[in-house]
Amino acid sequence: MKKSLNQSRLDDLMSYAITKKNIFGAVLCVEKGDHSLPLISGAGNIQADDFYFIASVTKLYITAVMLKLRFENQLQLEDKISDYLSADTISQIHVLNGVDYSNDITIKQLMSNTSGIPDYFTSDVVSELISGNDQSWHLEKTLEAVKQKKPKFFPGQKRKAQYSDTNYQLLGKIIEIIKGKDIQTIFKELIFDELQLEKTYVYKDVNDSRPIPLYYKSKPLHLPIYMSSITPEGGIVSTAKETMWFLKAFFNGRLFPKQDLIELKRWNLLFIPGLFYYGIGLSKQPLSLPTFNKELLGHWGQSGAFAFYYPDKNLYFTGTVNQFTGHAVAVRLMGKLIKLV
Repeated sequence: MKKSLNQSRLDDLMSYAITKKNIFGAVLCVEKGDHSLPLISGAGNIQADDFYFIASVTKLYITAVMLKLRFENQLQLEDKISDYLSADTISQIHVLNGVDYSNDITIKQLMSNTSGIPDYFTSDVVSELISGNDQSWHLEKTLEAVKQKKPKFFPGQKRKAQYSDTNYQLLGKIIEIIKGKDIQTIFKELIFDELQLEKTYVYKDVNDSRPIPLYYKSKPLHLPIYMSSITPEGGIVSTAKETMWFLKAFFNGRLFPKQDLIELKRWNLLFIPGLFYYGIGLSKQPLSLPTFNKELLGHWGQSGAFAFYYPDKNLYFTGTVNQFTGHAVAVRLMGKLIKLV
């Protein structure tokens, strides 16, 4: 007899997940689109209602804001970033073969990681952070570093994409300029308040100890300065339940017209920081080789956070394994849950 998904089964799977190497805690919320399966479970050192860093899942919130602004005719995705950002800000962020293409880059290219702008979040930066060298990576510092790097391709070059957190820092700045407010306030007004998210906020206070500590392998990471400096690319704190509320709103037309989702599915295959497809502010994660083209849509966070929708069975998943290197565990966990429904 095929096992079905219920609270007991979910609890068992979560208990098993934390037996994997360097997974000290995990939380997962799963729901069906028809509200028939609202389940949540925490295991190890994470309780079901704990706060955690959603990290790059924040990029979905940026996507939602961008599409909302477009619906309100405050921007177009084809707009050049030079329409919003000063020459001093963007000059020489993309110089290839001696030519500066910075003024040619569009908002859509930032969102889709097809701008060619190098990523500041290199292996050297990662090494410093995981060694405990907590540091700020605000936009000005990021762009200064990027201007010293060579892009790998021209902006919008066909079938070329490179995951770059730099893109989303720039998107955050564009949003601030359009709205005349800081990104923290914009997130609150356009998303958190709109969805009545009371446990979701932007991490800014370095003394804030509410989010559960991050891990890199067996080592706890304490990076308050870094996490407080990267709001547009990864600075939101939330819970599994409230991330679920956002995820369902994202895919069901609550924040922007639902038909806009079709446009986001213009995929490029990425191999770094993992094997997945990236569209326009949205990613698609393969579960296995036999199901490589199935749509698990949403976003990862480097913290081990995840927020994905599986249209084939109308399933939504949110949570975290709270591990810098734990994404494979989360993929297998979601795969097992899909088979039970």
